[in-house]
Amino acid sequence: MSLSATTAPPSPAAPPSPDVSSRRSRGRLLNRLDVKYSPYLYIAPFFLIFGAFGLYPMVRTAWMSLHDWDMIGEHSFIGFDNYTRLFADEYFWNALVNTFGIFALSTIPQLLLALFLANLLNRTFLRAKTFFRMAIFMPNVVSVAAVAIVFGMLFQREFGLFNWLLSLVGVDPVDWDGQRWSSWFAISSMVNWRWTGYNTLILLAGMQAIPKDLYEAAAIDGASPWRQFWQITLPMLKPTFIFVVILSTIGGMQLFTEPLLFANGNILGGSQREFQTLAMYMYEMGIVNLNSAGYGAAVAWAIFMIIVLVSLFNFLLVRRSAK
Repeated sequence: MSLSATTAPPSPAAPPSPDVSSRRSRGRLLNRLDVKYSPYLYIAPFFLIFGAFGLYPMVRTAWMSLHDWDMIGEHSFIGFDNYTRLFADEYFWNALVNTFGIFALSTIPQLLLALFLANLLNRTFLRAKTFFRMAIFMPNVVSVAAVAIVFGMLFQREFGLFNWLLSLVGVDPVDWDGQRWSSWFAISSMVNWRWTGYNTLILLAGMQAIPKDLYEAAAIDGASPWRQFWQITLPMLKPTFIFVVILSTIGGMQLFTEPLLFANGNILGGSQREFQTLAMYMYEMGIVNLNSAGYGAAVAWAIFMIIVLVSLFNFLLVRRSAK
């Protein structure tokens, strides 16, 4: 006797309970919110700090520059009179010339030397690379006050090392902090010594990111190391070099500590303002002279605009020359 069994249709699944559906909906909502908004929470601390210590001071300084403002708190709106005053201020133009002079004497040799040292440290035949890379960065770790003290002793008129070396070849002692060109040279040498190693390591990192296959193919084709440097290293290093140029421009236009310490704390930068920079002049007007804070704020914004223009010029110049 055979039995024919028929398969019973499956019973429909029971609908989820309201609590389960609610939990699933909340889970999906939280997942969407996490994907959409959590990145903003991660970067929010930077913008909060930047807003408090970067954006707000800039806006506040711009507002102060439109007023006849003193440090006591009294102020009156004068529009762009402070900026008009800049064009007739001989001390401002003197500080501008000094800043550009020191900037040219420090930045150009510094970048050329940093490029040479980075290319040398990138060579495969060089031994003890880690030691040399650490050693070349050491000047940047040293306190700028200590650097200024040492270089101040080296550039002393009566007992300085450099004047002693000049005397060996029959050159009269140089009053390094009493003349414009000599003080520019002394301050720029201090800046070069301190920041060349820093820029060298940045350029070295850019060189190490260049694929080695390019050098191997060029060597097979018979290209000399010099030709490889010009045809491969420099074009591939262009973004990093532009970054270093812009950083050096910002630092050079804001030069303050080195010339101030070289002048032994004299904010005027010498008896005749021989090496007073824009940053020193801004400090003199905005902090030292309590009744001209508004004018000091205008000087600060002038420095900002000069940095933007010079950085843009350097960016275009380096990008065109690297083509």
